[in-house]
Amino acid sequence: MKKTATDVLPAEGGLGNDPLLSVEDLHVEFATRAGLVKAVNGVSYTLSAGETLAVLGESGSGKSVTAQAIMGILDMPPARIPKGAIRFQGTDLLKLSEEARTQIRGRRIAMIFQDALSALNPVFTVGWQIGEMFRVHQGMSKRDAEKKAVELMDRVRIPAAKQRVHDFPHQFSGGMRQRIMIAMSIALDPEVLIADEPTTALDVTVQAQIMELLAELQRESNMGLILITHDLGVVADVADKIAVMYGGRIVENAPVHDIYRRPAHPYTKGLLESIPRVDLKGQDLYAIKGLPPNLLDMPTGCAFHPRCPYRQDNCVTSVPELYEIDPNRSSACHYWREVLDGTDE
Repeated sequence: MKKTATDVLPAEGGLGNDPLLSVEDLHVEFATRAGLVKAVNGVSYTLSAGETLAVLGESGSGKSVTAQAIMGILDMPPARIPKGAIRFQGTDLLKLSEEARTQIRGRRIAMIFQDALSALNPVFTVGWQIGEMFRVHQGMSKRDAEKKAVELMDRVRIPAAKQRVHDFPHQFSGGMRQRIMIAMSIALDPEVLIADEPTTALDVTVQAQIMELLAELQRESNMGLILITHDLGVVADVADKIAVMYGGRIVENAPVHDIYRRPAHPYTKGLLESIPRVDLKGQDLYAIKGLPPNLLDMPTGCAFHPRCPYRQDNCVTSVPELYEIDPNRSSACHYWREVLDGTDE
């Protein structure tokens, strides 16, 4: 059958100085019995080769839904994408056929899911599951796929990989299961890797090991990395830039050092102030008042205004646009100047 224009896959190797991945004004909504849930409301961000973008926010902010839209794994229906574009090396993935998306998913854009135990199939060995990537996408024999699985397990530093390739997921610790998920995601050397809460439920030492491993793999292949998390402490040493999400929108994006030095949105400032600090030992930990918004009944105006210490009357009635503070930075707050001025250098 002759391919249509929408079936033409993006070329290998990138587009010069253009972004590797570009999300443009993306909207995602879900039809539920209770009503229409607008989970993502006009999200835009870019990712270049070798770059790490951290997407931050509380649960329900739209981080994972945006990632699932990029991967093309949303159940549609109930999900619907009424507006927006997701461009991978210049090609809008939303206009590709499902067959073409399947050729990209896992091979060129891969994802590490946050719950490794749930994501891994309990009835198949880890070697079989890692090897499936090679059997499906490259037509390898079972024997050759198992050899590749052992190589990948060695690459992500799983001890005695040759012996453990026949073990089942429940026989591994949480940290080792996460390494198996990473091995599966990098099996085909993807150009974009999305890590959705890759250190959830792991102790601090294992968290550091996982983040170091991801950084090392990224340096080896120059892949773009999207790190989804709610923990600002995890991304401080690994991210190049940060996009902060709240209520399905990007409320601030900036280079990582600018965010930590002088946040320009009250929500970002609240997140930073809620991080435990050794120099404030014995003091009460700051907490942002209130709860995240109900996506079925969003507040008028700025979604953060019910919890915001900078709130004024226009915050209740007017949705703030994403103001450009400088060429590499923006904030969706009417009073971003006051937030900057109220932050110590």
